[in-house]
Amino acid sequence: MLGARAVAQLRALGQMGLGVLYPPACLHCGADVAQHGLLCASCFAHVRVVVAPFCKACAVPQVSAAMLGVNDLCPACERHPPVWGQARAAFVYESVARELILKLKYADQTENTSFLAQQMVRIGQDIVCGDALVVPVPVHRWRLFRRRYNQAALLAHGVAKLGGLHCLPDALVRVRSTVPLASFSRQARWDEVAQAMSVRRTRAHRVRGRDIVLVDDLLTTGATATACTNALLQAGARSVSLLVAGVVPARPEVDIDQPG
Repeated sequence: MLGARAVAQLRALGQMGLGVLYPPACLHCGADVAQHGLLCASCFAHVRVVVAPFCKACAVPQVSAAMLGVNDLCPACERHPPVWGQARAAFVYESVARELILKLKYADQTENTSFLAQQMVRIGQDIVCGDALVVPVPVHRWRLFRRRYNQAALLAHGVAKLGGLHCLPDALVRVRSTVPLASFSRQARWDEVAQAMSVRRTRAHRVRGRDIVLVDDLLTTGATATACTNALLQAGARSVSLLVAGVVPARPEVDIDQPG
């Protein structure tokens, strides 16, 4: 049998060979980069990374810390707090970040997962900790059959691995199919997903008493996240925090669900 050192050397040789056959390329434009799974400097300059100050409840960045209240909430979240405890987003959903998320979601570019998950853990390091359980937002089984994967589950696995946490990919189930929400108004989105989520009966004991990190690719109106959070809290979760790759500030003219 090969020793650990020999295995490591073979793995390094294999990676070198792959680097020759498939040189590292920017995830967005294809330009040369130092290693796989990165953006080039030019593309990264067009990414709006979420940094403080931002609202701790909706994850939307603010122009000034003075816009936030005593609990670091924006005025809208102070008036109407979400059902989840905290929210973190890696990027504002625009430009290059928008394309990375859409290509992961619709174009089978699952290689974008690693980069997005790394940035999600960066912004969410205060919630991706302890013994939190990572749970993805589910898709309906028929959509999963057509798409072949759930992008939120891929991100959840990436976040859990980087954070040293356990991921429970099938904790939640979408009990009824919902139509694509791209053209829906805010209220219509809430009506469509209400009562659509449930904790899987065989996973309820894993959720009970746990701090949950709910992972999704995108936060828009919060309708889907609210339905998932309510289901988790009703099943006995101690708390729910939301972690997403992209956040859309309240701009109804932005089409957030279809590729450009």
